[in-house]
Amino acid sequence: MTTSTQRFSNRVANYVKYRPGYPDEVLEFLKEKAGLTTGSIIADVGSGTGIFTRLLLDKGYHVLAVEPNEAMRENSVKQLSSYQNFKAINGTAEVTTLEPHSVDLVVCAQAFHWFNQAAAKTEFKRILKAGGQVALIWNNRQVEYDEFAVAYETLLLQQATDYAEVNHRNLTDVDFSNFFKNGKYQLGKYLNIQVLDEDGLVGRAFSSSYIPPKDTEAGQVFLTDLQQLFQQYQVDGTVDFVYQTEVYSGKV
Repeated sequence: MTTSTQRFSNRVANYVKYRPGYPDEVLEFLKEKAGLTTGSIIADVGSGTGIFTRLLLDKGYHVLAVEPNEAMRENSVKQLSSYQNFKAINGTAEVTTLEPHSVDLVVCAQAFHWFNQAAAKTEFKRILKAGGQVALIWNNRQVEYDEFAVAYETLLLQQATDYAEVNHRNLTDVDFSNFFKNGKYQLGKYLNIQVLDEDGLVGRAFSSSYIPPKDTEAGQVFLTDLQQLFQQYQVDGTVDFVYQTEVYSGKV
């Protein structure tokens, strides 16, 4: 059985090429709320291929990129090894292997829903300096934004393997209140749009671990239906993937 840390091993190429980035406002939000300065030490836990890690590095922060999936971690090293303030760590949210009280901020971009929340909270408390914070970040696809968004969501619900079970939207205010100290956190929301041609839509879809692999019969059925969806809703050769990027930030 594939564990959550292994789910993306065969998705790395599509993940790197087709996953969305994050708006600049997210970095400004973190700087303000967490009091970051050049040289701040950030643990990017569940860092994957380093999409968010790179944004942090470009701001001059020192980033410890903690990722258990070997294929994704190796890709981040390949992409980011030229940054002197980057270090890849083979660890999990529950066992980061980082030193006690060694980081100013923990960020989890598109990752927290895979963690054991109670164990991760204990670990984050251990590695954070006094007054340090945690920021949980998602690109939340707007599933009712337009007719294409509704149709794509319907396709996932019909054909994706365990989409309903692993969807990060299963997290609620109760989860966040339980995670953050005294139930208090700050929330930032920002518009984020990906404009995709047909190849981009296919790559973006197959970067998701709940989509049947393309080299399977189920994957080929999904691909055919997805291409038909694109032809139905494309305008001038593209469709929009519309996200609301959400940042939950606070102490633990």
